[in-house]
Amino acid sequence: MALQDDSGQDRNLRSLARWRSTARILVEALPYILQYDGKVIVVKFGGNAMTGGVTEDFAQDIVLMKQTGMEPVIVHGGGPQIGAMLKRLAIPSTFIDGLRVTDQAAMEVVEMVLTGAINKQIVTGIAAAGGHAVGLSGKDGNLVIARKLERMKIDPLTQESKPVDLGFVGEPEKINPEVLHTFIKSRLIPVIAPVGVGRRGESYNINADTIAGAVAGTMRAERLVLLTDVEGVLDQDGKLISKLSVREARNLIANGTISGGMIPKIETAIEAVEGGVSAAVILDGRIPHVLLLELFTPHGAGTLITTE
Repeated sequence: MALQDDSGQDRNLRSLARWRSTARILVEALPYILQYDGKVIVVKFGGNAMTGGVTEDFAQDIVLMKQTGMEPVIVHGGGPQIGAMLKRLAIPSTFIDGLRVTDQAAMEVVEMVLTGAINKQIVTGIAAAGGHAVGLSGKDGNLVIARKLERMKIDPLTQESKPVDLGFVGEPEKINPEVLHTFIKSRLIPVIAPVGVGRRGESYNINADTIAGAVAGTMRAERLVLLTDVEGVLDQDGKLISKLSVREARNLIANGTISGGMIPKIETAIEAVEGGVSAAVILDGRIPHVLLLELFTPHGAGTLITTE
């Protein structure tokens, strides 16, 4: 009988130790909860980061952010998913400088995948985690007024700079924040598909990083978080750089340390920070609960970009 009592007491002590550890974690998170209370956090959930569908971890993080007083606004991508659907429908994909040339047929698929499948998967995932979200595209309430994106390319034969027609690829001309404020006041989490509307009602496919940066700047967000499938900015030895000033980031682009697909993400972060966002951060969205690691711990989890 004594042995049974001792065993039960040991279990109780172990349970108590676990709960004390949980309480300690909550107390350690308190300063960050207070810091972000009532602040807008724009989270870009990249198409590569959501490989395998909307993760339960991501949805739980977003709901916890909302419940602790933050105001998360999600902008999602969907490049891989769009590419897969175009392939299934035998619609060829062409890229120029990393941008998908989007004709009318491709635009219909882009809008279907982004505003239909992916957007609603994220909304459903948040609901399953106990939150309340609303799915939008930039067309809803004229949230994102867009214009056709203009690009120039050097002709290899003549060396002349000529315009490139990307079709229905656009860029934000104006963000209407009152649409988002309406949902935030209603305790809803906005989930935005990166499709904008032109002045004549036409649809535009817009890079999700670009929309996230524009939304963050217009909303004067405390943080712009870019979730992707890499851990952040790496130095020339392949080690993570935890923090960069705008000047340092530009220098790393100039010397080639930052290259490829990371360049537009850093440029988006720089533009957002210079536009009034307190800081931008690039995180590996494949890490479980990476948003909580970044926002609720002192060390963060990716590369933070600030003015200085």
